[in-house]
Amino acid sequence: MRFKLHHTAVYGALLCISVVLLSFTHSTKKTSTPGNRELIEKIFTSIDNVKTLRYSLQCNERIKGRMQHTESKVKLQISPRKLYLYIKGIEVLWIQGWNKGEAYVNPGSFPYVNLSLDPYGSMMRKDQHHTIHEMGFQYLADILKDGYKKSGDKLDKVFSVFGEEMYDGKPCYKLAISFPDYAWGPYKVMKGENLVTIARKLRLSEYMILENNPKISNYNDVREGDIIQVPNAYAKLTLLLIDKDLLLPVNNKVFDDKGVFETYEYHDMKVNQPIAPEEFTKNYKGYHF
Repeated sequence: MRFKLHHTAVYGALLCISVVLLSFTHSTKKTSTPGNRELIEKIFTSIDNVKTLRYSLQCNERIKGRMQHTESKVKLQISPRKLYLYIKGIEVLWIQGWNKGEAYVNPGSFPYVNLSLDPYGSMMRKDQHHTIHEMGFQYLADILKDGYKKSGDKLDKVFSVFGEEMYDGKPCYKLAISFPDYAWGPYKVMKGENLVTIARKLRLSEYMILENNPKISNYNDVREGDIIQVPNAYAKLTLLLIDKDLLLPVNNKVFDDKGVFETYEYHDMKVNQPIAPEEFTKNYKGYHF
């Protein structure tokens, strides 16, 4: 379930990113957009104010060199955290403090029985960039805040608001986050760490780390003292469409040094509209647990 160097290779990736960025900036009016710092801080405030979300999500994630596509419908309450997720017959229910922290899953196929699964376990993490715990905008906000902090006095070189674009019939600001010095380097694993805890600490993608360390077979396959390779930022380039009314990201495109790493497209988003408590129960009408 998805929730989505050789010098010539580097040149190709940079060329691809440049083309995308140029097409993204075409026919914009910079005079109509807010300043970089102003918009970024408004985005952080809007994310902090989210209490509930409903949306449809289209995910494209690079898995073993190929882009994989999934579509899902999501209901999310932030605190206490409750999540219902539907993906092509598969249903997932996760409620904070319930079911021993495991997700309650209707697989929609064999073995035709409901399962309780660890969100960080191999069954739910297979061919996924993220876990269900990263759904919503808090995880993205953490990554953006880290980039905001790292940019220091170079904020306007890292974060760039460069016009507007219509998306799903709504006007959006276009925001680019660029780290031209993006690179990989060594990291020494500390006691008790795994790829997930390392990624959370450094605000990186654990899937990207796993993909780029071929001697590591899974997220727990590291020991204290191991030297692994990690990037110095989540991405080389991130392009966001920010809904002008909601001030939330509704379209995210993420690039690493190989090209497109992941894209997420949000549709039919409803923010802070009440979600009845029974919609986060396994017996809710329309569910098939």
